[in-house]
Amino acid sequence: MAQPTFVPVADSDRVRRSIPAPIPTKARTNRPGELRSPNAPRGRGVGATGPDQGYALSLASRLAPRLELANGEVRHDVALGIALLGSRRSALAGRAPCYYDLEAAAGLFGFLDDAPEDLVTYRRGLFKGLSHSYEAQRVLVDSVRDDVLAKALTETIDLASWRERLVATG
Repeated sequence: MAQPTFVPVADSDRVRRSIPAPIPTKARTNRPGELRSPNAPRGRGVGATGPDQGYALSLASRLAPRLELANGEVRHDVALGIALLGSRRSALAGRAPCYYDLEAAAGLFGFLDDAPEDLVTYRRGLFKGLSHSYEAQRVLVDSVRDDVLAKALTETIDLASWRERLVATG
């Protein structure tokens, strides 16, 4: 409430003038994580940025009971790998991950159906110890081409041609 003009105000209660902050003379990008160009870096081991990618971990925990695992596969490692691949799939489309992104990632490696034995052997090496190694996570995410991740859900679940869809890691 405003104070009437005829009421006396003590000097200590008067509103003081503020001192504005100086305008920076030059913007600096000297922190290690800042981008120095308008284009985001691309390539192996870089990843794909997208909105709300942490939500994929919550979605992976919902999908985890449906996963059909072989001997030697750990559900936590597989769920994390599927969350990473689902996040990359959604980031390529420029949106947040949804349940169908994770289903496509799980179907790509045969976790939703009976997978062929050679696919099980291949995926076991990719997903083993995944939750404890950042390098293994990057190898897994880079093992699938972008055009394969961009395909429809029904096309990624086809296990007959799994070798053509995966990039040779090396």
